[in-house]
Amino acid sequence: MLRDADGSDSKFEGVEFSREVVPLKDGRGFRDGQGCLLDDQGFQVLDAPMADTSLDFMSMQAVVDRYYAECCEIVKQATGARQASAFDHNLRSVAGKSARERIQDGQEVQGPARVVHGDYTLTSAPQRLRDLGQAPALNDTYTRLLGDRKTLLDPDQVESMIASGRYAFINLWRNIDAAPVRSDPLILCDAQTVRPEDLSVFEIHYSDRVGENYWAKPAPGHSWFIYPEIERSEAMLIKQWDSAGPLARSGGEKGDAAAPDAPCTFSFHTAYYDPETMNGKPPRWSIEVRCVVFYDL
Repeated sequence: MLRDADGSDSKFEGVEFSREVVPLKDGRGFRDGQGCLLDDQGFQVLDAPMADTSLDFMSMQAVVDRYYAECCEIVKQATGARQASAFDHNLRSVAGKSARERIQDGQEVQGPARVVHGDYTLTSAPQRLRDLGQAPALNDTYTRLLGDRKTLLDPDQVESMIASGRYAFINLWRNIDAAPVRSDPLILCDAQTVRPEDLSVFEIHYSDRVGENYWAKPAPGHSWFIYPEIERSEAMLIKQWDSAGPLARSGGEKGDAAAPDAPCTFSFHTAYYDPETMNGKPPRWSIEVRCVVFYDL
């Protein structure tokens, strides 16, 4: 997959897509109303009203200065992590993408990602961590975060975490519209139901680097969840990679179900698009802030 300078998908090569019909469970009602958990299923929704509801999400500087720290605190509290650092974000909306709206001093608004994927792989997760401990900066957001520092993360600390520590990438996803989400809601797959043979690696070619994601091969054992009409006062945490997960620790030989008491590795997710039920409903506007977290062992 090729991405342009804005990070938008511009061209697909060597890919075959298929549409699948899957049963959806209500994430809020799972486990007798206790809900899904970040370390078990790979995602969790929290009651987390924004500190500043007047925030202008179309301003890169405002989001970096006034929203990143709030996201990091939510992630730290939810995970018990020692450190959380936000390093990037996306705004997504069909309407915003169609109008080619651009974030002030940033990239264009992205459309909802309507393909089942995980953001990192066995190769790209540690590489991304190393990227955050290297200079020069990789993008405008990263440059803003550095200030007078040479790197976002300490390079020695990064290598120590990769060698013998526990690190994770966690996205904080939020509806930023006053109305609840009624179109292109996220659906997420229980990490415990994903097997190594369900993973398909694909490359993402950026202007300055090559990354990897996992795409999903459809499997009847996958268990999918949805959070109907998610509100702006809720924060969804999505685990993109956890080095302590069974799949990660086994080098992709074992799925997370092999050690259900261990934290899961990641959750497949996608925007759920159904033209028959979404027609005429207002477009979803959402933000996802990408955080890297370090744990004490």
